[in-house]
Amino acid sequence: MIFAFFFILGAIWGSFSNVCIFRLPQDKGVVLDRSFCPQCKCIIKWYDNIPLISFLYLKRKCRNCDCKIDFQYFFVELLSALTFCVVYFVYGLSVTTLLFIILSIFFIIIFFIDLKHFIIPDELSFPLMFIGLLKSFYPNLDQELFPNLINSLIGGILGYVIIWVIIFLYKKIKNKEGMGLGDAKLLSAIGFWFGWVSVPLIIFFSSVIALLYVAPTLINKTKSLTTEIPFGPYLIIGTVVYIIFGNQIKLILFNI
Repeated sequence: MIFAFFFILGAIWGSFSNVCIFRLPQDKGVVLDRSFCPQCKCIIKWYDNIPLISFLYLKRKCRNCDCKIDFQYFFVELLSALTFCVVYFVYGLSVTTLLFIILSIFFIIIFFIDLKHFIIPDELSFPLMFIGLLKSFYPNLDQELFPNLINSLIGGILGYVIIWVIIFLYKKIKNKEGMGLGDAKLLSAIGFWFGWVSVPLIIFFSSVIALLYVAPTLINKTKSLTTEIPFGPYLIIGTVVYIIFGNQIKLILFNI
């Protein structure tokens, strides 16, 4: 029964995430404005806006104009629902579960916005930084997952500085922009959440994953080395890898 609760809660937050993904890049409000079809502009009734169910019932079409609904809406709701369940399964009813649920909502929104628009809105990065720092004042968190205040502060500063230095050097050498400050702010937020030790590991994981994804397109020449790619999604995937395997990797490194 509790899994059903987290699944439904996750689907609801996934629906809200879809609103943010669609509206934030357009500087539109995400709370008061009602959902509408992007094609016919008709307001979507509540019974056509039930997470997951309405998508399946309407067969991926708008009731009013038969415009196809982007599969991303269903995928985000399902991903959010499953993420909530997995977090609860691993960490139970705890503050850690609450924190990871909050983090997952931010990560899902940032992932899809950056993937599509190549931007990471400050409206997401700054609250994520603040929450990452604020949680360090809670005394009973697992120190292996979440660092103390000093570690968190260093992590936030280090995350920003590393990306800023990469941007600065690339611009000096190539005389053009390589990465955006949105990536620096995101890595800073991640540093606030998981401390300075996490930053180099997450950069490594993210870079390897990005390289593995981009390499085939470079080989078949559908993309070149100058093709712009969003790095935010890779930072998020790298962070997930760190959360899952970080402790084991740190044990290996510190025992060498």
